Amino acid sequence: MLAKIVVVFLVVIAVLGMFGKLRIPGAARLSQKKCPRCGRYRIGNGPCDCGKKKG
Repeated sequence: MLAKIVVVFLVVIAVLGMFGKLRIPGAARLSQKKCPRCGRYRIGNGPCDCGKKKG
């Protein structure tokens, strides 16, 4: 009984590992939405706040 539980656990871990290797759809498009200078996500089409002058 204990061996069966261990085998099922190992199979579940292996399946989760396979799903972790898959690419997330839209990940390339999401990475383009980041500011190249500061790395924050940009919302909308305007420039990032890191380029604006403070004052």
